Order: sequence, then structure tokens, then C-alpha cells
Amino acid sequence: MASHLRLHLAAPPPLLLPHRHPHLRRVHLPRPPGGPARAPLLPLPRPLLLSRARPARAVGGGAEGEGEVAGGGGPGLVGEDSAAFRLGDQSVASWAYFAVILAAVLWALNVLWIDPDTGVGTRFLDAVASVSDSHEVVMLLLTIIFGVVHSGMATLRETGEKIIGERAFRVLFAGISLPLAVTTIVYFINHRYDGIQLWQVQGISGIHELVWLSSFISFFFLYPSTFNLLEVAAVDKPKLHMWETGIMRITRHPQMVGQVIWCLAHTLWVGNSVAVAASVGLIGHHLFGAWNGDRRLASRYGEAFDVLKKRTSIVPFAAIVDGRQKLPKDYYKEFFRLPYIAITALTLGAYFAHPLMQGIATNFPGSSI
Repeated sequence: MASHLRLHLAAPPPLLLPHRHPHLRRVHLPRPPGGPARAPLLPLPRPLLLSRARPARAVGGGAEGEGEVAGGGGPGLVGEDSAAFRLGDQSVASWAYFAVILAAVLWALNVLWIDPDTGVGTRFLDAVASVSDSHEVVMLLLTIIFGVVHSGMATLRETGEKIIGERAFRVLFAGISLPLAVTTIVYFINHRYDGIQLWQVQGISGIHELVWLSSFISFFFLYPSTFNLLEVAAVDKPKLHMWETGIMRITRHPQMVGQVIWCLAHTLWVGNSVAVAASVGLIGHHLFGAWNGDRRLASRYGEAFDVLKKRTSIVPFAAIVDGRQKLPKDYYKEFFRLPYIAITALTLGAYFAHPLMQGIATNFPGSSI
């Protein structure tokens, strides 16, 4: 985040030199014992800190730099400019390191969690499934377990980073959350058509297009921190960012909004009790995450977050409608950036890869449960 959110004071006046102002007399200080006379050290005025915000970093690990004003996101902003990506700031070595880490994580995930011979994922799923024969109950339990672990570790982030460091805590966080997320997603894919059928709208004209468009839009509400892949992989030091541009102008909690849209669209399409259970769990988790996220940002950034909170909203477009959020004339340019182009490509790719995803999920250990 740019420039530590400072409210800069007026610069100190230039030194008054004796030859320019002859009426000023040179003041001689006492010579300290055993050394030459020293000039007094005059304290310079320090900037008034609005918060403990950190300098901005371009998405993907670009160089840190000063912003135009307090937050570096543009005139009048206290938060960061989200989804900013400058190719010249990227490091080939960092991205190569990211590729190595990604390969290592996938290998470890397979060996330690997915593979039934060496991993514990099957035993974990068996243990949860033993609680009830109901797929709805198991689906809800998996979602609750993931939500408690994910949000719990996010809550402990500041303390954990002080104890083991930012990178080590990110590795621990991902190492625990990722396997639970994989199991929850795979269970939903494998059992999405189980349970009680509550409605059937798949044959109604326009429903498929509505669900597809809603799902597509939901991915544009991804939280901007997910764009910082080098921080996600702990190649760069992870930070708790306070974003303000792009999707954040529409809603302060875009990931929650995107998840709600995705859940409603898929629940409408599937129309059964398992989909309802999954949606209830996911939406509940993200509603708590919105409250918890505000609390953590207020604790970290203080007054600066109060400023941002007053001109943003949780409900999409609410701050824009009531005039608290003033969109710049070239607001659309905040979306014409590489991360959003990548989201478009990946979302389209995921849609066409649905049969492949379903095939992989079917072969996942414990999928027959």
C-alpha cells in the first residue's frame, strides 16, 4: 500500500544562513570534553500517521513505490489500487520460483492428502461421513469445518505472523486450508444431484443462460488479494491489504458477494437439498468473513479504514447510489487490466472444462461415500 498513508505537514523552512542574514549571531556551544564542538541535532517534524498501512506492491510482486497521495491508489484514496499489474516490475526469478512452489504444493497435496495409500484425505472424509448417512449433513459439516479453520486462522494471522513470520504463517495457512477446500468441493461435485429434489427448472428457456451469466459475473467479484499470486505462494512477503479501487468501489466485500451469486445460481440450477446445504454453509461462512474482515482491517489500519468504510458499502452499488462513492470518469479503466483479462479466460476455460472436472472428482478417493 502506498506511502504509509501519511498526512504530510508543511515542509520546514530553509536554514537561515549567516551571510544572508547578518543580524543573526552564531551561537557557540560548549565543547564536549575530549572532542570537537558539535552542532545541535534539530529534530525534523515527523508526518502524522493516519494508520499503519504498508507501501503498495504491484500485483505479482512488483516494486514498491510511492503513490500520488495517501494510499497510492489515486487522488483522495487511502487504500490501494487493486489489480494493478506492471509487466516491467515483474521478476522472472520470482515467477520461476512460484512455478516450482506450485508444483511442489500439488505434489504434496496428492501424496499427503489425496492418494489413498499415503494420504489422510480419505480417512478424514470417512470420519465426517460416519456422523450421518445424510449427504446434506455431511456437505454442511465439511463446509463448517473448512469455514472454522479458514476464518479461525485468518483471525489468528497477526499473532501468528509475529511468532513465526509472514511467509511461514502463509504456508501453514495454505497447508491446512487447501486440503479441506479440495475435499469440500469434490464432495459437492460428486453428490450435487443427490438428496431431495425441491424444484426442476433446467428445462425452462433462459434458465441455463441466466445461471451461466451469473456464474461468470461472480468470478469478477474475486477479492483483489487473490490476484497477488506471489504473495499467495509466499514468494513475496504476504500483507494484509486494504484495497479501494476497481471492484471495491462496488462492494467492500466482493468475495462474499461473488460467492452469494455463485451459490444462488447453482442452487437454482441443481434445485435439490444438497445444493441448498452447500449454499447455506458457504454463504454463512462468507457473511462471517465480511464482518471479520472489517474487524481485522479496522484493527490494522484504524482511521484510514474508517475513511474507506464511510465511502464504500457491503451491499453492491449502495454507496454509489447514495452518493458516498464518487466514481471517476475513467472508472472502466480499473477493470482493463491483466488480472481481469486472466479471470475472463479462466472462467470460460472452467466452464468448458466441467466434464473434465467431474471426471477427476469421480476418481477422487472417498467419492463413493
